[in-house]
Amino acid sequence: MRKYLNRTAIAALSLAFATDAMATEWNVSLWGKRRAFTEHVERLAELVSEKTNGEFTLNISYGGLSKNKENLDGISIGAFEMAQFCAGYHHDKNPSITVLELPFLGVSSLQQEVDLSMAIYQHPAVQKDLARWNATLLMPSPLPQYNLVGVGDAPKTLSDFEGLSVRATGGIGAAMATIGAVPTSMSASEVRQAMDSGIVKAVAFAPHAHMSFGTIENGAWWSTNLNPGTVNCPVVANTDALDDLSDAHRDALLGSIEESLNHYVDTYENNTMVAWGPALDERGIAQVSFSDEELAAFKEAAAAPAAAAWIEDNTARGLPAQELYDLVTGMISEAN
Repeated sequence: MRKYLNRTAIAALSLAFATDAMATEWNVSLWGKRRAFTEHVERLAELVSEKTNGEFTLNISYGGLSKNKENLDGISIGAFEMAQFCAGYHHDKNPSITVLELPFLGVSSLQQEVDLSMAIYQHPAVQKDLARWNATLLMPSPLPQYNLVGVGDAPKTLSDFEGLSVRATGGIGAAMATIGAVPTSMSASEVRQAMDSGIVKAVAFAPHAHMSFGTIENGAWWSTNLNPGTVNCPVVANTDALDDLSDAHRDALLGSIEESLNHYVDTYENNTMVAWGPALDERGIAQVSFSDEELAAFKEAAAAPAAAAWIEDNTARGLPAQELYDLVTGMISEAN
């Protein structure tokens, strides 16, 4: 009986060790709190766990692993296996994907933003660019056109932006500068304090971020149709960690991306955007619209010069900048 029990115990221990060996846990670095912007990552974690019977788990952290502007650095050294970041936070580190942040590209839907991003992410030059950080691009975090929530007197014309301090990153910041605004780049988590202290008078965000980071709590006005552009915020994996996954776990991860993005788009369109108008009305925020003539002049002043400068700068970096720009604008033209 003793011999039988010993063999049984050994078998049980062996099974336990085998189960541990098969289990995989990834740490995922996000920031802020769970919101529309992170729903695809949350859904990805659910799907991966379901498909692997809990053997592969994504442990999502909101700010506990890294600052958002340092997520790409953390990926590069393997501090965590997956992260989200925004290209405009550090355009020198990921110049290839900043083509998606150029102003007035004319993107008309979240699904179109997904299609453009995935096409750019699959380009060999873009993959090589991110490989410098040991990063593999998995999926975008598609966002609608940005607009401003501001304090103080609402601008009546675009000339009223002259000298106005605005939180705006990447191509949006460059566009705002063409109408005299003073763009300032800061992370989303710093914005509310900057508004409260008067460091910035207006903030460019997508609707979900205006709600999540509190700009509408003290904002007085909202620009309904400025639409200068958006930001591109990919989710990436540490390439070594991705390569080390078993085939089954890698298939579970990569095979869940499309469904995760569909969930994201559905949540944003049917929850976030439905709540946006009432959120403004409840707080008495004035909605400011600009004339077609002013918007056309804004686009003319900002779009072509920004594109030309981007192409010149990134061609000098050794990127096929014109090819990347033509890929984006060609897809938009075909879709429209």
